[in-house]
Amino acid sequence: MVFDSLLGMFSVDMGIDLGTCNTLVCVKGDGIVLNEPSVVAVRKGTNQVLRNGNAVGQVAKEMLGRTPGSIQAIRPLKDGVIADFDITEAMLGYFIRKVHGRQRLVKPRVVIAVPSGITAVEKRAVYNSAERAGARRVYLVDEPMAAGIGAGLPIGEATASMIVDIGGGTTEVAIMSLADIAVVQSVRVAGDEMDEAIVSYMRRKHDLMIGLQTAEQIKIELGSISELDQEMSKDVRGRDVVRGMPRQVTITSMEIREALSEPVGQIIACVMRTLEAAEPELAADLVENGIHLAGGGSLLRGLDQAVASATGLTVKVVDDPLCCVARGTSVYLENLSAWKDTMESDADEY
Repeated sequence: MVFDSLLGMFSVDMGIDLGTCNTLVCVKGDGIVLNEPSVVAVRKGTNQVLRNGNAVGQVAKEMLGRTPGSIQAIRPLKDGVIADFDITEAMLGYFIRKVHGRQRLVKPRVVIAVPSGITAVEKRAVYNSAERAGARRVYLVDEPMAAGIGAGLPIGEATASMIVDIGGGTTEVAIMSLADIAVVQSVRVAGDEMDEAIVSYMRRKHDLMIGLQTAEQIKIELGSISELDQEMSKDVRGRDVVRGMPRQVTITSMEIREALSEPVGQIIACVMRTLEAAEPELAADLVENGIHLAGGGSLLRGLDQAVASATGLTVKVVDDPLCCVARGTSVYLENLSAWKDTMESDADEY
């Protein structure tokens, strides 16, 4: 561990939030140094990344839904886990090189946040992909733990802290105490499911086919869970299901609220199950400490109010919810000695 720390003086060690939608990298002293979509553009039928291996992230996302037949824009992670190992390795390698720089001789140590509900095999896949992508040593931390650390919650104390991390592929709900997770529930319903719900609604109600990027933009601009003081509307373009021709329709925030009701209901149900599984003393702490929301999904208008109404507890969106997992991985990395037992068991297991 001491020798590893000495090597760290010559490398840019980093914490990575390897998300289904976006990958964020945080470096001590510099904060978030990379925030790009988890997308890779490849030649169809191969794992060859376009543009000399540089068609990754934002460049590749701009190609989604717009590529010719010879090119595919791929999101190699689904529901928070690796769906394509080779493409994930290429993507991680690109991001690590971009942050670390090719000129450094010592490879970096990397902490990666992973969903708490994934299997040992899936964890091993993340571990191996990061090693092959250029990491000197890889540590894995559960996403809700990283989110709690990044949000500044007192997870090391003998009191309950509850986090609801709504990402792109998964929602992680955890109650933490004494630097460990006491209760955790994970459901593979999050931002992506919300986008798909909007796509389905537009086809069902308006006979209009739209892409996931358009659905995401609708969610950001019009998405809400409770009534708004002033309801909003938006013109949406897509392909007519019946005629096959381009068409434009106007939709309202009330319609999108209806479209999002099912996935949001599943997330709230996951929160309720977690609370029901908590020990009485932990549940008692939450009356005072409340629930904290993190992740991109926490920015959905009125979601905090909906969770508060369902649980009867105080609900707060953490500061900088999009980046708190990445920041948590960086803090985790800075304090490896405090987490030594957990870290070493990870290395042995994976």
